[in-house]
Amino acid sequence: MKDMAKNQKSYTPEFKQQIVDLYNAGGTSYPQLEREYGVNRSTISGWVKQFSPIKVSDDETITLKEYKALQIENQRLKIENEILKKATAIFAKEQ
Repeated sequence: MKDMAKNQKSYTPEFKQQIVDLYNAGGTSYPQLEREYGVNRSTISGWVKQFSPIKVSDDETITLKEYKALQIENQRLKIENEILKKATAIFAKEQ
């Protein structure tokens, strides 16, 4: 199992985005991209899900990857906010 991970190909973010852009532009299917670039179609499918824009409003889009990062950041900020509320309550009692 350990050796399998070493044999995996690594792709640059720019290459991944290029493949996604080709797919999203239309006219290029997963099998075509797989043949042309030598990337497994399930890998391409994952990239399309991760890097394709999602329309948030009329003038704003976000990728699934960015959305997940925002969720993590939001959770971290909620935790920090709760800590600050508790600390404020403690300091207010001391005065």
